Amino acid sequence: MEGSLNTYDYCREGEAYQYFIDHIGFSSVTEEFTKILNEARRDYKQIFLLGFSVGATAAWICSSLESTVDGVICYYGSRIRDYQFINPKCPVLLIWAMDEESFNVSELTNALREKHFVSIHILNGKHGFSDPFSKNYDEQLQKTAQHLVDKFIKN
Repeated sequence: MEGSLNTYDYCREGEAYQYFIDHIGFSSVTEEFTKILNEARRDYKQIFLLGFSVGATAAWICSSLESTVDGVICYYGSRIRDYQFINPKCPVLLIWAMDEESFNVSELTNALREKHFVSIHILNGKHGFSDPFSKNYDEQLQKTAQHLVDKFIKN
């Protein structure tokens, strides 16, 4: 992922997302993650990948890589809907907000429910409920999500 670093305030979230789609893309991120994960595999006994939003979709894609990660945790991965064909090779924890503007959570959940290794939790909040800098932050939901993550990693 070459080029200058662009930063965006929360109020420019849509612009940041569009920049990502137009100039970076999931294939580029996945390629970069694969290199890093393969190097890390030599030094670490277990590797878990955690991603939020577009990072969650990239993590979802990486779950299909053989012997690369031991677990994947995805928060708010709306673009996973474009990668429903992925069949994870490791346990995956999907955490979504019930109230998502960009996709139908129930539809995607139903489409992924039968996949092996996938655990799905929908929390009664809005996109960003675990981000203390988001206007949608909900401390109780964040604690609930953190409990799910802790349990997932321990298992």
